[in-house]
Amino acid sequence: MAAPRHETSRGSSRKPILLAALLALLICAFALAGQAPAADLQARLDEKEAELDEASGKRELLTSEIDDFNAQIDQLTGEVAALRNREAAVQAELDEAQAQLDIEQDNLRILRKRLERSIDALEQRLVDIYKADEPNAISIVLDSDGLDDALGRYEYLQTIQSQNSDIVGRVRDIRDDTRDTVDRMVATRDAIAAKRDELARTRATLEAREAELTSAREESRQAFSRVDAHVERLESGANKIEKRIQEQLAAAALAESGVAALPAGAIQAGSGSMIWPVSGSVVSPFGPRWGRMHEGIDIAVPAGTPIRAADAGSVVLAAPTSGYGNYTCVDHGGGLSTCYAHQSSFAITSGSVAQGDIIGYVGCTGHCFGDHLHFETRVNGIAVDPLGYL
Repeated sequence: MAAPRHETSRGSSRKPILLAALLALLICAFALAGQAPAADLQARLDEKEAELDEASGKRELLTSEIDDFNAQIDQLTGEVAALRNREAAVQAELDEAQAQLDIEQDNLRILRKRLERSIDALEQRLVDIYKADEPNAISIVLDSDGLDDALGRYEYLQTIQSQNSDIVGRVRDIRDDTRDTVDRMVATRDAIAAKRDELARTRATLEAREAELTSAREESRQAFSRVDAHVERLESGANKIEKRIQEQLAAAALAESGVAALPAGAIQAGSGSMIWPVSGSVVSPFGPRWGRMHEGIDIAVPAGTPIRAADAGSVVLAAPTSGYGNYTCVDHGGGLSTCYAHQSSFAITSGSVAQGDIIGYVGCTGHCFGDHLHFETRVNGIAVDPLGYL
């Protein structure tokens, strides 16, 4: 009877050893299973980062091209502005020339009327001479009554001839003035037309060039937008892959620690701007405790409970830290940050997080007396009561 009892005792003592060996095998299997997908994800992440570098290079090149186009547009805009100023100046010159042309036209009308009157006077004078059969100088001298009478008659004849010459000369001068005025008017009109044609051609050329450059700039902008959107997609994909790698590494770390990950559960919103990092009871509030300041609140939840980011931000610390154990701090901007202590393992160790993202798992690392989450809120590094934000 004793022998069976002895064998039973030995069999009972072997069970913990077998269970420990089985647990070790399971942990190794989990670790290997986690390493293989993580390695595959890392390869995909490296590929994404290479594509991201290439796309970023294209974006920088396009930015340089757009800057060149903008410089050309600015130069052309200055040229167009100068042309507009020149156009305004030429327009003023044209207006002045047009005003002068109007004066010349008025003068021309006056000259034509004077010419008409002078021609009429000349014609009438010729008719009068023909009808009067005026004597010449010899007949006047022969018909005179002495020398004094002859001299007087000769002077009178000279006066008449002088008047006739004046009429003819005036007609000739008015005709020449009229011809000169017409020539000036034609030259002014031709100059005005030439300047307007030149300005129109130059303006059309510059406007066409400006439209061409504007179109090229728009095409470059669209190309830049496409590359920028591609870069954003790559960055998003890389962030997702990196998050999955961290999740797998966190799962492997949980497996190694022997802590089973629990379901995340629903997000518990509070009355403040933040959500509760875990859903549980506050077992130790913020304030003095055991003769020193307790700079956070302790929330009692089982080991392996996922810890959520109380608000969106960037992970600035994720490392074992003295009595805090595995300690994560998230910067939310404006001097506000939140910290999570005593984690069994990290889920995220760097990068940005959204509100509600899982950043780690509850445990009892560092100085603690049981599984719980020590949660802190800090303003400019100074601890404040988290309940004011939850």
